[in-house]
Amino acid sequence: MTEPWLARLRTVAPDEPLALVTVLATEGSAPRGAGTRMLVAGDASFDTIGGGALEHQATEQARAILAHPPGTWRIQDYPLGPLLGQCCGGRVRLLIERVDPAALDWIEAAAAGATLTTMLHSGHVARAISPAAAIVPLSARDDRPGVGAQWTERCGQWQRPLYLFGAGHVGQAIARRIAGLPVRLAWFDSRPAMAGFAGVTIVDEDRLPACLADAPDKAAVLILTHDHGLDYRLTRAALTRPLAFVGLIGSATKRARFLARLTRDEVPVEARARLTCPIGLAAIAGKEPEVIALSVLAQLLALGGGAAATTPDHP
Repeated sequence: MTEPWLARLRTVAPDEPLALVTVLATEGSAPRGAGTRMLVAGDASFDTIGGGALEHQATEQARAILAHPPGTWRIQDYPLGPLLGQCCGGRVRLLIERVDPAALDWIEAAAAGATLTTMLHSGHVARAISPAAAIVPLSARDDRPGVGAQWTERCGQWQRPLYLFGAGHVGQAIARRIAGLPVRLAWFDSRPAMAGFAGVTIVDEDRLPACLADAPDKAAVLILTHDHGLDYRLTRAALTRPLAFVGLIGSATKRARFLARLTRDEVPVEARARLTCPIGLAAIAGKEPEVIALSVLAQLLALGGGAAATTPDHP
């Protein structure tokens, strides 16, 4: 998923004057956090920094800067309560810049969630991809940054890799609902009849578990194939990796049977504890595919930054 401001920047910046608004730092209660961005054109805007009076004022400032040369920038502080009459009561520091179409070589890496270092120069903003750099945020309490100030952030929205095994009704419902979420889908099935669904990769059943070999540690795995034997082989393969989430569709009875078999196959107890079955939030009832899909995706979003999940206590 590419954020609207970034998608617009990639396609329109060479042909249309644009201003980029970035939330540099916040203090107290604020509508959006540091790193949030919106893009402003003469007659439209893309994405949001929180709406309301803050966004209205920022949009006016952004359109004003369009009259200046590319690379021009301003730092603006907004106390949300007294200045804008918003109930948040916090403080927001914004960077407002006229986009320089000749200085956008960072866009593709940013779209992939790269670590980006930004430095303010006289008359322009410089950005560089910094793979090994630590995240160095700014503070709204510090003096307003000027020429020479720099900070490091993860640009764009990180997307959790999701390895989805099974293109049945639930798998299809999950795939339909991913659009707009910070999830990057890899979707597999072994049945040639499922090749007609966009995004499905057909892999021979014996080779399906090998698809997990390159899964990054922060990946989530959902196993919901048409065959319990295949489900088990995929589950066992997934539990050999320190993945963020291993989810298996099924009942508490299926979970008990799989755990007993994993024990007989000498899968370590700490690995077995990482199996989530049934999948989905326990508080959301319903077995319809669309309900399961929404419940499971909410469960994945609740993982946050990628810490390994342990099995919730389902009834």
